[in-house]
Amino acid sequence: MCGIALIILGIRFDLDHSTSHSLNSHQQLGFDIDDLEAALRRRGPDSLGTRKLFLQQRISSSENPEIVSFIDGEEQCGDDEGFSFDLANGRTEKQQSGFTVGHDSFAELHFFGATLQLRGVSPIVQPLIDSSGNILVYNGEIFGGVHIGSDENDAAVLMQALEKCCSCNTHLDKKVCYCDQRGKSSVKDVLSTIRGPWALIYWQDSSRTLWFGRDAFGRRSLLVHWPTVEDSRFMLSSVSPLSSAEKNSDLDIDHGTTSLRFWEELPCGIYSLSVDASNIDSCLVAEVKKHEWTDALLEQLIKWERTCVEPVPMEPHTSHCKTVVMQDSKHSAYSNIFPPESGPIQVSISVPAETVLCSLRESVRRRSSLHTIFQSEPCGVEKQLIPVAVLFSGGLDSMILAALLNECLDPRYEIDLLNVSFDGESAPDRISAKAGIAELRRIAPSRKWKLVEIDSDLSTLTFETKHVMSLISPSNTFMDLNIGIALWLAAGGDGWMHENYERVRYRSKARILLVGSGADEQCAGYGRHRTKYRNGSWLGLNEEMKLDMQRIWKRNLGRDDRCIADNGKEARFPFLDEDVIKVLLDIPLWEVTDLNQPSGVGDKKILREVAQLLGLHEASSLPKRAIQFGTRIARESNRKNFGSNRAANQASAGSVVIHAKTVLN
Repeated sequence: MCGIALIILGIRFDLDHSTSHSLNSHQQLGFDIDDLEAALRRRGPDSLGTRKLFLQQRISSSENPEIVSFIDGEEQCGDDEGFSFDLANGRTEKQQSGFTVGHDSFAELHFFGATLQLRGVSPIVQPLIDSSGNILVYNGEIFGGVHIGSDENDAAVLMQALEKCCSCNTHLDKKVCYCDQRGKSSVKDVLSTIRGPWALIYWQDSSRTLWFGRDAFGRRSLLVHWPTVEDSRFMLSSVSPLSSAEKNSDLDIDHGTTSLRFWEELPCGIYSLSVDASNIDSCLVAEVKKHEWTDALLEQLIKWERTCVEPVPMEPHTSHCKTVVMQDSKHSAYSNIFPPESGPIQVSISVPAETVLCSLRESVRRRSSLHTIFQSEPCGVEKQLIPVAVLFSGGLDSMILAALLNECLDPRYEIDLLNVSFDGESAPDRISAKAGIAELRRIAPSRKWKLVEIDSDLSTLTFETKHVMSLISPSNTFMDLNIGIALWLAAGGDGWMHENYERVRYRSKARILLVGSGADEQCAGYGRHRTKYRNGSWLGLNEEMKLDMQRIWKRNLGRDDRCIADNGKEARFPFLDEDVIKVLLDIPLWEVTDLNQPSGVGDKKILREVAQLLGLHEASSLPKRAIQFGTRIARESNRKNFGSNRAANQASAGSVVIHAKTVLN
């Protein structure tokens, strides 16, 4: 999928404590319908649609108000003859028998749906509208929980499932719902069963309720603007378009002001917004509620509680192992990075590593299965197609994903490995990527691997930097910007490749991009994990990893999804598959990581064993290296914005907030 958005006008909101409302702006930004539509369109969707839903309050002769809905001017309920709607004024043209129309008691909901269609034989255009007047815009993939046929589109199937849901509104008054006894599920039940990344906006017409939310780990972006005095609109969006103020601004470091905030990341979960008619002042009012997930397994994963955290004293800390013999690495492809060792090396592999490997293999298989039927050329020769690419540093995580993709993807397809460098051939990620593709070619010589070398110079990216700033918003530090630029360039896939001993221009056409997010959080790959272990032992380490997983939606995934999707690509995160998360939680922590061992050995211990099982003996010993350092964009950013790396380190440059300083023309 590609992106969704919603703008609501004319409804008074009653926001409870479950919804954050931290906006402190003192001016209204110039976001409008055209801005959102343009931001979605630049993602290159296969289709982009918009629909307007109008809500009108009617007061019957008994003075009981009710709400009538119209989609693009057509009434969705009621059978009164002669009733029409004035789109220009948002009012009914004449009074109905038995009804009077409340003055100015109308609201408008504007839905946007951009579709990057990766499933289904028949093309779809969002928003989807069913015969009951329900409206759906969906940005996600369903990998389980709801059955999707090989020739079906998941958004269309989800729409059918939601149409069957009950509309008794027990989510508002906490009454018992008996619809399940009649074979009906609630909307939150259906959404809780979905396995995979998603963000959704769904209007259930019969209950006058808007449902919205994002998956439990936030793998798809959904931003929210809660109504304020300055801007009373309620807005949801996959994107953060530039406002009129930001379009005329320069980026600057300003420690003395507070940056203007319009959007915030919507916390993961399922929300309902129920519209009601007010008897008091003839206006439409809405109450927002956040709901608990109804799937027990999902609740368990969100709590991220591991059964075995701390080894029992006087008992062995290791499980059953088997031995793998590494090949002689004297002529290792990584020998120019790490000192070579000669002779065969025996490595012990824990049995849990095999379980993790099986779950990761299935996760990659789900994310690389091609559901769309691709057409052939008239002559019968199939078009050249590269359906899936890997965000590739040559490090442990991306090497595992590449090797597993090789096992899951039909051999006739090529695989693009997208590598970014801000220091040409000298960047650490470029060096390890070249070594990595050599090892991949050894374990899979029949596969055609393409290393796409994406070279860039930060000093020439003035316009691009401003654009990426809008994509990462509300994230706003130099670290966020550096990561965002690197991901945005990688997803663009515009670089060079070596072919017939020549370096030629090449642009990846893959629409699916596998990303290694979640590996470090779940397997203790960050330096702070080692610090927590030293200071707080196993319990302190477990709490830090739990914190990382429970905030990954806010710190990483929304930002990353927006930067990648801006290029018309869909990010997929195999390490954040629900089954993979459960498997890793079921394994004792000391089997997942051993931080008594040095870097490159004990950190992410279980993934290093997985790499060994895949035959990636050399990659299994690579230390963790963040993308901003491996590509050397952090070094270039420090020099550009702080004068030197030393000055940047003294200022803790990674956490410094970037502000927009308005330029008066």
